Amino acid sequence: MSTRAPRGRRPGGPDTRSAILAAARAQFATAGFSGTTIRAVAADAGVDAALVHHYFGTKDDLFVAALELPVDPRVVLGPAIEQGPDGAGERMLRVFLSVWDDPANRLPLLGLVRGLLEPSGQRLVRDGFLEVVIGPVGVALGIDEPGRRMPLVASQVFGLIIVRYLLEVEPLASMTTDELVAIYAPTIQRYLTGPLP
Repeated sequence: MSTRAPRGRRPGGPDTRSAILAAARAQFATAGFSGTTIRAVAADAGVDAALVHHYFGTKDDLFVAALELPVDPRVVLGPAIEQGPDGAGERMLRVFLSVWDDPANRLPLLGLVRGLLEPSGQRLVRDGFLEVVIGPVGVALGIDEPGRRMPLVASQVFGLIIVRYLLEVEPLASMTTDELVAIYAPTIQRYLTGPLP
Protein backbone atom coordinates (compact mmCIF):
# COMPACT_ATOMS: atom_id res chain seq x y z
CA MET A 1 0.00 0.00 0.00
CA SER A 2 1.47 3.36 -1.08
CA THR A 3 1.58 6.30 1.30
CA ARG A 4 2.63 8.86 -1.28
CA ALA A 5 0.69 12.12 -1.36
CA PRO A 6 -1.66 12.52 -4.31
CA ARG A 7 -0.22 14.41 -7.23
CA GLY A 8 -1.68 17.42 -9.00
CA ARG A 9 -3.65 20.37 -7.78
CA ARG A 10 -5.65 20.35 -4.58
CA PRO A 11 -9.36 19.59 -5.07
CA GLY A 12 -12.04 21.84 -3.63
CA GLY A 13 -12.41 21.54 0.13
CA PRO A 14 -13.30 23.57 3.19
CA ASP A 15 -10.02 25.48 3.15
CA THR A 16 -9.91 25.95 -0.64
CA ARG A 17 -11.99 29.12 -0.69
CA SER A 18 -9.80 30.68 2.02
CA ALA A 19 -6.63 29.71 0.17
CA ILE A 20 -7.94 31.28 -3.04
CA LEU A 21 -8.88 34.50 -1.24
CA ALA A 22 -5.48 34.72 0.45
CA ALA A 23 -3.72 34.18 -2.88
CA ALA A 24 -5.98 36.75 -4.56
CA ARG A 25 -5.33 39.38 -1.89
CA ALA A 26 -1.58 38.88 -2.25
CA GLN A 27 -1.74 39.00 -6.06
CA PHE A 28 -3.94 42.09 -6.21
CA ALA A 29 -1.75 43.87 -3.65
CA THR A 30 1.52 43.14 -5.45
CA ALA A 31 0.54 43.00 -9.14
CA GLY A 32 -2.45 45.34 -9.09
CA PHE A 33 -5.81 44.53 -10.62
CA SER A 34 -4.70 44.55 -14.25
CA GLY A 35 -1.56 42.53 -13.50
CA THR A 36 -3.44 39.79 -11.65
CA THR A 37 -4.78 36.79 -13.53
CA ILE A 38 -7.10 34.01 -12.43
CA ARG A 39 -4.36 31.53 -13.44
CA ALA A 40 -1.79 33.21 -11.20
CA VAL A 41 -4.20 33.22 -8.26
CA ALA A 42 -5.02 29.56 -8.88
CA ALA A 43 -1.34 28.63 -9.10
CA ASP A 44 -0.57 30.43 -5.83
CA ALA A 45 -3.53 28.72 -4.13
CA GLY A 46 -2.56 25.32 -5.55
CA VAL A 47 -5.88 24.81 -7.34
CA ASP A 48 -7.14 24.68 -10.89
CA ALA A 49 -8.27 27.96 -12.46
CA ALA A 50 -11.70 26.43 -13.07
CA LEU A 51 -12.11 26.09 -9.30
CA VAL A 52 -11.45 29.82 -8.85
CA HIS A 53 -14.18 30.53 -11.41
CA HIS A 54 -16.46 28.03 -9.67
CA TYR A 55 -16.13 29.77 -6.31
CA PHE A 56 -15.95 33.40 -7.44
CA GLY A 57 -17.02 33.78 -11.07
CA THR A 58 -15.21 36.66 -12.75
CA LYS A 59 -12.00 38.43 -11.81
CA ASP A 60 -14.09 41.44 -10.76
CA ASP A 61 -16.11 39.23 -8.40
CA LEU A 62 -12.91 37.69 -7.03
CA PHE A 63 -11.49 41.16 -6.38
CA VAL A 64 -14.58 42.28 -4.43
CA ALA A 65 -14.57 39.01 -2.46
CA ALA A 66 -10.87 39.45 -1.67
CA LEU A 67 -11.62 42.84 -0.12
CA GLU A 68 -13.90 41.03 2.36
CA LEU A 69 -16.43 43.84 2.42
CA PRO A 70 -19.51 43.27 4.57
CA VAL A 71 -21.63 44.24 1.55
CA ASP A 72 -21.02 44.18 -2.20
CA PRO A 73 -21.00 47.86 -3.21
CA ARG A 74 -22.12 46.94 -6.72
CA VAL A 75 -25.29 45.39 -5.29
CA VAL A 76 -26.20 48.07 -2.73
CA LEU A 77 -25.59 50.88 -5.24
CA GLY A 78 -27.68 49.15 -7.92
CA PRO A 79 -31.03 50.79 -7.12
CA ALA A 80 -29.43 54.23 -6.83
CA ILE A 81 -27.81 53.82 -10.25
CA GLU A 82 -30.89 52.42 -12.00
CA GLN A 83 -32.73 55.72 -11.52
CA GLY A 84 -30.26 57.52 -13.77
CA PRO A 85 -27.85 60.41 -13.32
CA ASP A 86 -30.27 63.08 -12.08
CA GLY A 87 -30.15 63.03 -8.27
CA ALA A 88 -27.65 60.16 -8.27
CA GLY A 89 -25.26 62.08 -6.01
CA GLU A 90 -27.79 62.18 -3.19
CA ARG A 91 -29.01 58.60 -3.69
CA MET A 92 -25.49 57.18 -3.77
CA LEU A 93 -24.43 59.18 -0.73
CA ARG A 94 -27.46 57.99 1.26
CA VAL A 95 -26.59 54.36 0.40
CA PHE A 96 -22.96 54.92 1.37
CA LEU A 97 -23.89 56.51 4.71
CA SER A 98 -26.44 53.81 5.52
CA VAL A 99 -23.79 51.12 5.01
CA TRP A 100 -21.15 52.93 7.07
CA ASP A 101 -23.54 53.95 9.85
CA ASP A 102 -24.69 50.35 10.35
CA PRO A 103 -22.84 49.12 13.47
CA ALA A 104 -22.55 45.61 11.99
CA ASN A 105 -20.53 47.00 9.06
CA ARG A 106 -18.46 49.64 10.81
CA LEU A 107 -15.61 47.56 12.31
CA PRO A 108 -14.94 45.44 9.19
CA LEU A 109 -15.01 48.55 7.01
CA LEU A 110 -12.65 50.43 9.33
CA GLY A 111 -10.25 47.48 9.24
CA LEU A 112 -10.37 47.54 5.46
CA VAL A 113 -9.71 51.29 5.29
CA ARG A 114 -6.73 51.01 7.62
CA GLY A 115 -5.32 48.28 5.39
CA LEU A 116 -5.89 50.37 2.28
CA LEU A 117 -3.75 53.15 3.71
CA GLU A 118 -0.73 50.80 3.56
CA PRO A 119 1.35 50.90 0.33
CA SER A 120 -0.02 47.59 -0.98
CA GLY A 121 -3.55 48.67 -0.11
CA GLN A 122 -3.15 51.90 -2.04
CA ARG A 123 -2.61 49.87 -5.18
CA LEU A 124 -5.80 47.93 -4.49
CA VAL A 125 -7.76 51.18 -4.40
CA ARG A 126 -6.06 52.79 -7.36
CA ASP A 127 -5.82 49.81 -9.69
CA GLY A 128 -8.74 47.72 -8.44
CA PHE A 129 -11.52 49.44 -6.54
CA LEU A 130 -11.68 52.41 -8.90
CA GLU A 131 -11.73 50.11 -11.93
CA VAL A 132 -14.04 47.38 -10.62
CA VAL A 133 -16.53 49.33 -8.49
CA ILE A 134 -16.30 53.09 -8.99
CA GLY A 135 -15.68 53.23 -12.75
CA PRO A 136 -18.59 50.98 -13.72
CA VAL A 137 -20.97 53.17 -11.68
CA GLY A 138 -20.25 56.07 -14.02
CA VAL A 139 -20.71 53.86 -17.07
CA ALA A 140 -24.00 52.48 -15.71
CA LEU A 141 -25.24 56.02 -15.03
CA GLY A 142 -24.48 56.95 -18.63
CA ILE A 143 -22.51 60.07 -17.70
CA ASP A 144 -19.96 61.56 -20.05
CA GLU A 145 -16.27 61.13 -19.21
CA PRO A 146 -16.78 58.57 -16.41
CA GLY A 147 -13.03 57.95 -16.30
CA ARG A 148 -12.57 61.58 -15.31
CA ARG A 149 -15.65 62.08 -13.18
CA MET A 150 -15.69 58.97 -11.00
CA PRO A 151 -12.25 59.54 -9.41
CA LEU A 152 -13.54 62.98 -8.39
CA VAL A 153 -16.57 61.31 -6.76
CA ALA A 154 -14.24 58.83 -5.06
CA SER A 155 -12.14 61.68 -3.67
CA GLN A 156 -15.18 63.05 -1.84
CA VAL A 157 -16.30 59.65 -0.57
CA PHE A 158 -12.84 58.51 0.58
CA GLY A 159 -12.24 61.87 2.24
CA LEU A 160 -15.54 61.59 4.10
CA ILE A 161 -14.69 58.04 5.21
CA ILE A 162 -11.34 59.10 6.64
CA VAL A 163 -12.55 62.27 8.36
CA ARG A 164 -15.92 61.02 9.68
CA TYR A 165 -15.29 57.37 10.45
CA LEU A 166 -11.56 56.85 10.86
CA LEU A 167 -10.43 60.12 12.48
CA GLU A 168 -13.88 60.99 13.91
CA VAL A 169 -13.36 64.71 13.34
CA GLU A 170 -16.16 66.92 14.62
CA PRO A 171 -18.60 68.17 13.57
CA LEU A 172 -18.61 65.59 10.74
CA ALA A 173 -18.46 62.61 13.10
CA SER A 174 -21.77 63.49 14.74
CA MET A 175 -23.65 65.04 11.81
CA THR A 176 -26.90 63.42 10.74
CA THR A 177 -27.36 61.80 7.37
CA ASP A 178 -29.53 64.70 6.20
CA GLU A 179 -26.90 67.24 7.21
CA LEU A 180 -24.14 65.37 5.39
CA VAL A 181 -26.32 64.90 2.31
CA ALA A 182 -27.11 68.63 2.23
CA ILE A 183 -23.39 69.43 2.31
CA TYR A 184 -21.85 66.69 0.16
CA ALA A 185 -24.51 65.62 -2.36
CA PRO A 186 -24.41 68.82 -4.47
CA THR A 187 -20.63 68.46 -4.88
CA ILE A 188 -20.90 64.78 -5.79
CA GLN A 189 -23.71 65.60 -8.24
CA ARG A 190 -21.58 68.33 -9.82
CA TYR A 191 -18.79 65.80 -10.29
CA LEU A 192 -21.26 63.41 -11.91
CA THR A 193 -23.12 65.73 -14.26
CA GLY A 194 -21.87 69.30 -13.94
CA PRO A 195 -19.43 71.05 -16.25
CA LEU A 196 -15.77 70.17 -15.72
CA PRO A 197 -12.94 72.62 -16.45
